[in-house]
Amino acid sequence: MVHRTRCARAAAAVTLLAVGAAVLPAGSASAAEPLDGVWRMDGYGTVLSVAHGRLRAFQTTAVSCLPGEVAERSGPTARDGSVTYTTSHKDVYTVRPSDLPDSAALRVAGSPGERGLRRIGALPAACAHRAPSDPVTVFETFWRTFAENYPFFAAKGVNWQETYGRYRPRVNATTSDGQLFTVLRDMVAPLNDAHVHLYDGGARYFGQGRPGTVVPGPALDARVKAYVKDRDLRGRPLREFAGGRIGYADLPDGLGYLRVSGFGGYSADRDDPYTADEQALDRALDTVFSAERTRALKGLVIDLRVNGGGYDELGLRIASRLTDRPYLAYAKRHRDDPGDPGRFSRPQPITVRPAGAPRYTGPLAVLMGGSTVSAGETFTQALIGRPGRTVRIGENTQGVFSDVLDRDLPNGWTFGLPNEEFLTRDGRTFDGQGIPPDIREPVFTAGEFGHRRDSAFDAAVALLGGRG
Repeated sequence: MVHRTRCARAAAAVTLLAVGAAVLPAGSASAAEPLDGVWRMDGYGTVLSVAHGRLRAFQTTAVSCLPGEVAERSGPTARDGSVTYTTSHKDVYTVRPSDLPDSAALRVAGSPGERGLRRIGALPAACAHRAPSDPVTVFETFWRTFAENYPFFAAKGVNWQETYGRYRPRVNATTSDGQLFTVLRDMVAPLNDAHVHLYDGGARYFGQGRPGTVVPGPALDARVKAYVKDRDLRGRPLREFAGGRIGYADLPDGLGYLRVSGFGGYSADRDDPYTADEQALDRALDTVFSAERTRALKGLVIDLRVNGGGYDELGLRIASRLTDRPYLAYAKRHRDDPGDPGRFSRPQPITVRPAGAPRYTGPLAVLMGGSTVSAGETFTQALIGRPGRTVRIGENTQGVFSDVLDRDLPNGWTFGLPNEEFLTRDGRTFDGQGIPPDIREPVFTAGEFGHRRDSAFDAAVALLGGRG
């Protein structure tokens, strides 16, 4: 279905279901419920079948229908009529009925906003049989999925129809797996999109960042953390939380330093990972933003320069500790016309609301760069409209904001692509080029490492009135 991406990893395998009559789980009630039926999602190339306490997703295009995830009902019906479903990978989806007839909405845990659902009479005809897995069918499914969902062809200077004409003749019934993977990879490589990936389930994986940037990973994170502790903090303790993905240190002159290397993976709890991550984050924030510290802080540095993304909602949760009044974080919209890459849904405003806990509302310096990716960028964008002084320092972020549509191919391969935009109050989007800094400084270049410099950190401390 739709997941928040975890950059620099292959998409998790999803459960493939045989298409047919729904099987009644043992102990389930047989009576139909109000949300039972077949629903087409507004955009996202997805149809949902809900019956007997089970939600099944189908990935659809004009030429294909592939069974996707299955989720089991995981709680009672809420007061508003909504029902929650959980997959075997612990992704949580909540379906809520709408006031409009034959309408509902779906919320993905960790992703702000909702997806609209419209009731339809039956599954598409293509869902009634298993798709062939030959190379031509795989190619057509792959090309069509991008054609119907990817919003950035024009911005990337890619003519997708010409791409079809160039590569389709290279695929036939005898095309090998290696040859086919190369064709599909070469088709999407010019997009230079870190939210596009392709994986054959074995040794072949394709993913890339914007040219001139480095997609973050554990090795880069460890190197930079050690460098910051030694060079910038100069022996001052960096207290770590949430599995080491959040760190805080008090700096001289009443300043603070908050390092966030991701928005997820905070807890080892696999039964309800998103809720566990929320709780781990809240514990960290309660310690960092204590009443005593928030009163004393004169300035705060937030370091996002190596941030691999995760759940957007966790970024909003941190933003709620940095304001004393509600404000617009961004507006989300998705591509909603399979035939027109320029057609989008109505933007859905996402608001930062002050937390009911101690908050810091003073000057803020945000460190960022090309290894600030995905949810790291949506958090950066959520701070643009923050009341109070907020200054961005470093280099442009990676330039990928959308949730990732995780998709399957008939031969068992998986791939992913974006289909959303995150807009500023005045309707701008930073996809492709990334969010620019207010003050441009080099970020962890060879020259910075070689001369033992951290120009962005030093600029932030100076801006906030510290002496370094």
